[in-house]
Amino acid sequence: MFNPGKIKDLYNLKKQADEMKREMEKIVVEVEEKGVKIVMQGDQKVVSVMVDGEDSPKLKDVFNKAVKESQKKTAKKMQGRLSDLGLGF
Repeated sequence: MFNPGKIKDLYNLKKQADEMKREMEKIVVEVEEKGVKIVMQGDQKVVSVMVDGEDSPKLKDVFNKAVKESQKKTAKKMQGRLSDLGLGF
């Protein structure tokens, strides 16, 4: 049965999640070790990869692809869990 309260709750959760994502995008972490420097945002997007002082856009793209794939798999698994709780679509 249609429950408008549940829809409103889900909408509010989405708004909060979107705000959290925007906040995470503002966080920037730089790690440098053994000639490799990676700059990453808090939302796990790789901004740059440098190896021995040279920019490596190919590595950046591969890192971002790997992160995106892991997020898709995690989201799929979580969707199943939410369905088990009666919150899935």
